[in-house]
Amino acid sequence: MEKNIESKVSQWLDGQFDADTIAAVKKLQQENPDELADAFYRNLEFGTGGLRGIMGVGTNRMNKYTVGMATQGFANYLKQAFQGEIKLAIAHDSRNNSRYFAEVAANVLAANGIKVYLFESLRPTPELSFTIRHLGCQGGIVLTASHNPKEYNGYKAYWNDGAQLVPPHDKNVIQEVEKIAGVDEVKWSGGEANIISIGKEVDEAYLQVLKELSIQPDVIAAQHDMKIVYTPIHGTGITLVPEILKRYGFTNVHVVEEQSTPDGNFPTVVYPNPEESEAMSIGLKKAKELDAAILLGTDPDSDRVGIAVKDLKGEWILLNGNQTAVLLFNYIIEGRRQKGLAGATDYVCKTVVTSDLIDVFAARNNVNCYNVLTGFKWIADLIRKKEGSEKFICGGEESYGYMIGDKVRDKDAIASVALICEMAAYALSQGRSLYEQLIDIYVKYGYYKENLISITKKGMKGADEIAEMMRGYRANPPATINGSKVVTLYDYELKQVTDLKTGKVQPIDLPKSNVLQFVLEDGSKISARPSGTEPKIKFYFSVNQPLESAAGFDAATKALDQRIQQIIQDMKLK
Repeated sequence: MEKNIESKVSQWLDGQFDADTIAAVKKLQQENPDELADAFYRNLEFGTGGLRGIMGVGTNRMNKYTVGMATQGFANYLKQAFQGEIKLAIAHDSRNNSRYFAEVAANVLAANGIKVYLFESLRPTPELSFTIRHLGCQGGIVLTASHNPKEYNGYKAYWNDGAQLVPPHDKNVIQEVEKIAGVDEVKWSGGEANIISIGKEVDEAYLQVLKELSIQPDVIAAQHDMKIVYTPIHGTGITLVPEILKRYGFTNVHVVEEQSTPDGNFPTVVYPNPEESEAMSIGLKKAKELDAAILLGTDPDSDRVGIAVKDLKGEWILLNGNQTAVLLFNYIIEGRRQKGLAGATDYVCKTVVTSDLIDVFAARNNVNCYNVLTGFKWIADLIRKKEGSEKFICGGEESYGYMIGDKVRDKDAIASVALICEMAAYALSQGRSLYEQLIDIYVKYGYYKENLISITKKGMKGADEIAEMMRGYRANPPATINGSKVVTLYDYELKQVTDLKTGKVQPIDLPKSNVLQFVLEDGSKISARPSGTEPKIKFYFSVNQPLESAAGFDAATKALDQRIQQIIQDMKLK
């Protein structure tokens, strides 16, 4: 075993750790030295989004001590950044240990003299974002690992605008966290009087804000009995989704009972992720039985939503995040115009790997569409910069996250479920299904089709392998992909875009990010982006062609799917 690992293990065996932790370390020593090495080979990184990792003992695991040290570092920076009383809100999801970690964080903050608003029980992540601004807090924390498997937990830090940390605060907090050399530097207790329990009163304020997002309540009134099936996939959505649908006026909502109880073991799924067909399978069965109009599923902390609808043949299919975004953005833009709500300064925002079709129809409707780096903190950052000069309408990303209005500064599946159901009701009032509405958009603006591949590289060598892959693409970018010339190269790490025909280089006015995009002569786009929270690299594929009529949809789908598969094969990604 490497010396640095042995040293860290010794520190945990001889330091001020509880008896259960020491016993667990000794057990790993005796029974599983490989897992012991993985648990101690590094410190669990406090990245720009916070912590995320497997739960267990060790410096590379989510546990009381790694959470406490991260919180002490965050507290130290908050006290540097703000004068006077400092307030912070904390929420948590349904994962195992989420409540415990939330209480650990609350106790550490309180011991540092910070006033803590701790939710009485599990709540959605977007409500935490809302609460920060609603209660005038300087920051917030939510304990969640989003849609990761049950072994994981996480810790996301927020700033006073209700958004996750952006420069300079992200790097500054990381520096303060890294300064905490050991558990002896953490103030673990002594400020319990600074902790205030919150709950229903904040729920009410949040629900009222979401209710105001409705564009066409008259449509809901006419279609109130539309059959809706909803699954919270054992997460926090059960606390507020049924209630917001009720307040919007929907009267025929069916919750998937098998997945309605919050449970960190996620007993009915492998991954509690609405992007996965397996996680939505029980809901799909119920939707078929009821002949519902739509199925919706939210992840454990309710910031992502997946939907299923019937296709032209009456078969149930899951829409991907780009398709849902296209439908939702289009509904909001056109609905606001129809209702006389549109303004000259309206704008929408999406990430650079989300469907370019949104740029196309936004421009056609005289609405600015801004592109930012992956992560809703960048959408929130843009909102902050444009506050008072332009009006934010909605934002989104391909990974099933959407944000409507600017009262919540993170992706919000509670609001999204409500607006998606309103959108479905509007389609029904027009004698159309959501799937037909999507094809109508393709006919009007062009058929854009996207796909995604995630390549996971686990263990100590995984990060190095991913880094080497990106170095290779930078050093030797492909001249052609699938027989089509690479005409433009976007390098968000170097903050420059290169026209490969002319050699002209222009700056990209966005923060640095380890993302590459290849744009081909035939209009295809391939993006490569290592994950910031998981040991994986993601490849995004976007292809497009005109669609003359709905009758040509199936043939166009086949052609575009084939083009994506040929690109994947040519890049040797499978």
